[in-house]
Amino acid sequence: MDLQAPCCNACYSLHRPPQLHAPPSSVKFPSSSPKCTRKTTSQLPTPAAVAAQNGSTYSPSTVPTHKVTVHDRQTGVVHEFFVPEDQYILHTAEDQNIRLPFACRHGCCTSCAVRVKSGQIRQPEALGISNELKMKGYALLCVGFPSTDLEVETQDEDEVYWLQFGRYFARGPIERDDYALELAMADE
Repeated sequence: MDLQAPCCNACYSLHRPPQLHAPPSSVKFPSSSPKCTRKTTSQLPTPAAVAAQNGSTYSPSTVPTHKVTVHDRQTGVVHEFFVPEDQYILHTAEDQNIRLPFACRHGCCTSCAVRVKSGQIRQPEALGISNELKMKGYALLCVGFPSTDLEVETQDEDEVYWLQFGRYFARGPIERDDYALELAMADE
């Protein structure tokens, strides 16, 4: 079953509006923050519970649901949850209070990039990664739909960005110069 990209506000039932998030300096991390090295697993609700939380009229006979397992490399946490085939993985995780990395929510950056360990993901709107990287198993959770049970691992955004665009920068990655940035900010 192939879904069309959202066309207007009438598609609101499939796509949540973007939520503004606090700047990194004011974000409070739970006990599973990067400082915590223990490995935990979130509770795995049933597909019916996912539907009840979303308020959707999900029926197991109409829309297949798949188990998604996300290994978050930054926090060491393993998240397991169910996602209907017609819902974005990132949005469904957020509906279940699971925090995963993201930025644009439109498939244009590499903040929510993952590497598929097993299973299949459909991502027709993933502009932030090339077909070459998709063939190597990279995907974006913000615009990804599970096609089967899926196991993925989060990636370092800079690493994926370099794989995507590194060949265009002949001298290699650009080093951050905090002093130059400070001078530029003082000029404004």
